[in-house]
Amino acid sequence: MISYNEIFENNKRWIAEKNASEADFFEKLVEGQDPDFLYIGCSDSRATAEELMGVKPGEVFVHRNIANVVGNNDLNVMSVINYAVDYLKVKHIIVCGHYYCGGVKAALQSKDLGILNPWLRNIRDVYRFHKTELNLLEDADKRYRRLIELNVEEQCLNVIKTAAVQKSYLKNGYPTVHGWVFDMQTGALLDLNIDFEARLKEIQEVYNLSDSEKKDEQD
Repeated sequence: MISYNEIFENNKRWIAEKNASEADFFEKLVEGQDPDFLYIGCSDSRATAEELMGVKPGEVFVHRNIANVVGNNDLNVMSVINYAVDYLKVKHIIVCGHYYCGGVKAALQSKDLGILNPWLRNIRDVYRFHKTELNLLEDADKRYRRLIELNVEEQCLNVIKTAAVQKSYLKNGYPTVHGWVFDMQTGALLDLNIDFEARLKEIQEVYNLSDSEKKDEQD
């Protein structure tokens, strides 16, 4: 494992490499950011957004938490989504989970985990919504992997439910929401092919927060 002091030595080498390859690299960083992507992923140290996507600094706005949860009462993730949509004008919002996620594994356990309980309840609710499908999977590993995928899909729906996303899409035609899973065994990013427009129409029957915007435009 890397030591604490090594981090600063690595930082010095990184600065030197950037100055050698791109003389104005840090000047460009200071100018600001204009990313097209918001990435909501897991805090797991093995699943870093920029490296997985092969993007440069300034190209993706990132939020990470345990098991990539988008909770409506989590002011952190809600603030990130609002800032990304209303101010950065991102075109895509990605919720990315990963196989062998410790948070999802913990949620599968019938165990009191203290302060983690209210957070993991979000994932346990996903199991409850889909328990018929999941309980048919006799293989524990397949059930685990499928819950990871279903959790990503449910968190995508939670993103779509937000007023910021609904109003921006109605007015601008973006952002669209995508669900991915990172497969640690292969390194591949798997697109779950969420049908954003179809899902948006489904949830608007109950979660439609854009009527006031339509009325304002008609007036």
